[in-house]
Amino acid sequence: MNITLLMIGNTSEAFVRDGYEIFLKRLRHYIKVKEVIIPDLKDRKHLNPEQVKEKEAALILEKLSASNYTVLLDERGKEFSSVEFAGYLQKTMNVGTREMFFVVGGAYGVAESIKQKADLTVSLSRMTFTHQVIRLLFAEQLYRAMTILKNEPYHNE
Repeated sequence: MNITLLMIGNTSEAFVRDGYEIFLKRLRHYIKVKEVIIPDLKDRKHLNPEQVKEKEAALILEKLSASNYTVLLDERGKEFSSVEFAGYLQKTMNVGTREMFFVVGGAYGVAESIKQKADLTVSLSRMTFTHQVIRLLFAEQLYRAMTILKNEPYHNE
């Protein structure tokens, strides 16, 4: 199975980018991971949050096809423990899913069209995090899930 991380905007904070890169590098030992970064909108200062979400949604939808299994990361989604998430990934791999897209929206979240397109919406916490920090947290959780599936000593429970 291949994983694509589809994200809005670049990571501007060095500490977030560095941590994210560490886990992405570790993760690539287990599974193919590709990043697709959609640049921030240029005219965003002149748009209200709903307009920003709609424009970003159009750009996200251009990258997705009907055959992609799409998981949206959103604070209102389903919560998993790390072990449950690893099990979910294993089940998804077992049914022959070829590629999973994990979508991280922009600063205002995502439009309803993206929520409807998602096969699953996952929350990493009921707390709100920046769309940049969530990349680091999610990369770590993906890495943790792979080590759980390989029964390696990263995860302690």
